[in-house]
Amino acid sequence: MDAGLAEHGASPRSPPELKGTMPTNTTTPLLPTSKDHAPSATREGREGRWSGVVGDRPASGEAKLDHHRNGHANGSGLGPFGIVDSDGPETIRMRKYATGTHVLLEEIAVETGATPKEVVWTKSKARLYRYRRADGDGKRRAVPILLIYGFVLKPYILDLVPGNSLVEDLVEEGFDVYLLDFGISGPEDAGLSIEDLILDYIPGAVKKVLEISGAAEVSLFGQSQGGTLSAMYASLFPDGPLKNLILLSAPTEFAPPNPGLFGLWTFASRTSRALFDPAIVRQLLGNLPTDAASQVINMAASLQATAVSVAARPFGRGTGIYDAALQEARGLAESDVSMRSWLAVSKWVDDAAPFPGEILRRWVGDFYQRDLLVKGRVELRGSTVDLSRIRCAVLNVSGKWDYVVPPSQTKATTALACGPDLESVSLDAGHVGMLVGPAAVRDLWPRLREWLAPRSGRVG
Repeated sequence: MDAGLAEHGASPRSPPELKGTMPTNTTTPLLPTSKDHAPSATREGREGRWSGVVGDRPASGEAKLDHHRNGHANGSGLGPFGIVDSDGPETIRMRKYATGTHVLLEEIAVETGATPKEVVWTKSKARLYRYRRADGDGKRRAVPILLIYGFVLKPYILDLVPGNSLVEDLVEEGFDVYLLDFGISGPEDAGLSIEDLILDYIPGAVKKVLEISGAAEVSLFGQSQGGTLSAMYASLFPDGPLKNLILLSAPTEFAPPNPGLFGLWTFASRTSRALFDPAIVRQLLGNLPTDAASQVINMAASLQATAVSVAARPFGRGTGIYDAALQEARGLAESDVSMRSWLAVSKWVDDAAPFPGEILRRWVGDFYQRDLLVKGRVELRGSTVDLSRIRCAVLNVSGKWDYVVPPSQTKATTALACGPDLESVSLDAGHVGMLVGPAAVRDLWPRLREWLAPRSGRVG
């Protein structure tokens, strides 16, 4: 999960009044019309560079890809086969299986993470990627952006498909974008700790980004778990090269006194210490096998797809209604970025990696169960994480429909940070819909661009 919990009752350090810029509330319709979602003139000019990648999935498992350039994301017209603003992982997963999308994914291959990139630094299983424009234009803004994602679900949600990609949008706008991918943990990584990520991996990536870009400062951009890590890094290195901190659905108060409707589940997690000791996971299993459920689900989907294929093709491939329906679905995916996005996010939602055992112990025990982060009682190698030491500019974005990280879990960051340039934005969106639903193109991307541009230097 990407949220947090705490001891029952109010925390010793109640967040003070927000200092600096007052929060900005962005209110938009939950299900926009096509008019609401019309692309800007600039975005229309880019359609020629957007390439959706869809192909047959042969028996060998290798996709024969065909590039089609078209469209922008708007799933509201696809019914259940589309991402809506309020979507979270569970609503995506439920519709995936209710609509038979899991069967389609066995027949239709969709390429994700297609923005051109190269590996520029490695540490153990982690990879630091630098992205570039598809047209080869090397002009970039002066302050680079380092994206930090979590360590369970895969980071390609940030670069889902061409035409519906946060990474692509930032790169096309002239930002110098990097992504730190922590990789897939194996049994040997059970001892990987939060200290390792915040004090070794992120500083190493920041150093490399500055070295490659020639910049003196960097923007750190964290989503969900990656946002929590980024906020902790910012508090530990207030005098470092961090210029801007952008947080999307990033919990820092895991057991807020007033969690709101979508945060009621935190009352259970904050009182779970008597029932569950997270240390036992590492002792018995090493890592939490969150990938095992994905593997079982995907294996069952593959078997079901095989059974459907055999039953629907008594005379072989290409001879019946089933293949005609598949061809129609494939054609829709090739022509409509929203359909491609739906297939891609349905793949992503069950594409998990193991949760490192030591990180799980502290993430659940210190954050969910004891809420130590907002109380200033988390120590990493002798250094106390104090969110009130964050001095850089902060843009803190939450989703009003986010039940994974309810807005109440995100507010403490801007309430405690001491810098003069602080802003909170609440979008009409859920945990996934914010990133890849209609709200991404309509609300999130424009807001990020207009906030980052004056804080990132000119393109040159």
